[in-house]
Amino acid sequence: MPWTGPTRGPRAVPGKTIVYVAQTMTNPGVAGAAQGVRDAAKAIGWKVRVIDGGGTPTGIQAALSEAVTLMPSGIVIGGFDPNSTARQVAQARAAHIPLIGWHAVASPGPSRKPRLFTNVTTRVEETARISADWVIARSRGRAGVVVFTDASIPFARNKSELIRKALADCRDVRLLAYENIPIPDAGNRTPQEVSSLLSRFRYEWNYSVAINDLYFADAAPALRAGGKPGSGPPFNIGAGDGDPSAFQRVNHRQYQAATVPEPLSQQGWQMIDEFNRAFSGRGPSGYSAPVHIATAANTRGATSWNPPGYRAAYHEIWGV
Repeated sequence: MPWTGPTRGPRAVPGKTIVYVAQTMTNPGVAGAAQGVRDAAKAIGWKVRVIDGGGTPTGIQAALSEAVTLMPSGIVIGGFDPNSTARQVAQARAAHIPLIGWHAVASPGPSRKPRLFTNVTTRVEETARISADWVIARSRGRAGVVVFTDASIPFARNKSELIRKALADCRDVRLLAYENIPIPDAGNRTPQEVSSLLSRFRYEWNYSVAINDLYFADAAPALRAGGKPGSGPPFNIGAGDGDPSAFQRVNHRQYQAATVPEPLSQQGWQMIDEFNRAFSGRGPSGYSAPVHIATAANTRGATSWNPPGYRAAYHEIWGV
């Protein structure tokens, strides 16, 4: 589909420095968005520093404290709840440092509480709905589903609740289990939980939806050990992120059948554009990328998905 994002905006403001505070760089979505920010900053002529919060509340608070101390031009809230760092957010506001979120609050666009210039994400309602619709359609309304989430992240918890509600719209779809596994613990806990699920549900479990693709990377060894084929069942869809490893699993039909990818690179470029608008005294662009399901049938071997034309559009806007 053609580029439907912004085509007008302020020329590049020179000499800015951005700090990207990451919830954890082991989260492929957080890391992919960070790389997009780096690439866009290079194009516009800015500097970027990434600080990893390590996935723990104290680590994230320390990372944001460090970011504020550096007095950058702007700070990205990369994949964590700003309310969990209220003191540091207040310090950034007092220092007049604009904050932009990536998956920081439930909806795209500006946020008043907490105060964010804008939040960059696809619309979580659309991601949840299209993921559930895929399960319902592919199973012809007779799926036994496991949902994987991280309830410690409000954005993720909201997404999984929306998925659960959307699945409930089809009366013959059964929600077998709702697994709360924090993303930093996924590598250790997911294989154990998957083995337990296989023991409990055997052939009843034929579909899964996860709020992040990484759960299926960690589930694969346990599914393989349980005698499950890579091509399914269970047929697994990741309702978010769409990092290269997820595309590889989808393309090779290895324990993941589909992903609803975030356009991670485009979102990184969008964050830089939004900062440029903030520095120029303009409002946010209001853009949110469309949702898209990637399967082996439509990826053509690609390992990411981004709306075509975004780089050229931002180059044109910035005049670089």
